[in-house]
Amino acid sequence: MWPLTSRRERRLWLWTLAAVAAIFATLGLAGALADAVRGTPLNVFLFLTGCLLVSVTVVTQGLRSWPGPADAALIIGIATAYFMILVRMTSPVERSHLIEYGVVAVFILEALRERKRQGVHVPVPALLAILLTTAIGVVDELLQLLIPARVFDPVDMVFNAWAAIMAVGVSLLLSWWRKRRHRKGRAEGTPEPPG
Repeated sequence: MWPLTSRRERRLWLWTLAAVAAIFATLGLAGALADAVRGTPLNVFLFLTGCLLVSVTVVTQGLRSWPGPADAALIIGIATAYFMILVRMTSPVERSHLIEYGVVAVFILEALRERKRQGVHVPVPALLAILLTTAIGVVDELLQLLIPARVFDPVDMVFNAWAAIMAVGVSLLLSWWRKRRHRKGRAEGTPEPPG
């Protein structure tokens, strides 16, 4: 692996690796787990926990400082949109793809941004994060060809890519919003928030 540029980058790649390992570790169990919890309160709990994880990951990486009222309104709006998309999806598998690959995409994006901040040339971190996350999703699906209880489904690869696009898009929106607010605050003479 290339030399890491900072402790933060190292931490982000470790979180990425942990998320990917968790996804791949469930390859043999995912179908059985989905069948076991379908129609139970545990299914709702796991779904809401997944929504919370995506929201926390995207928000903490996109806004690394305490949000003001306008920031909170944006965050609530984004979280509501994400929640509505997840609720309207009929399949728990589709939901899990949006959650799992959304988290992976944000970790990869932030690791690449950190490399860039440390002076390493990283061309278009957002696009690279989407491509890397999509590649991981393709590997996930290809591995399912080798597991008798699993089904290879190219549509799942599309969901994985869509999850990456959504999560990276939201992270970029939050970062843009934060920069815009800071520029506006500096123009008005208000001090910059910590972070």
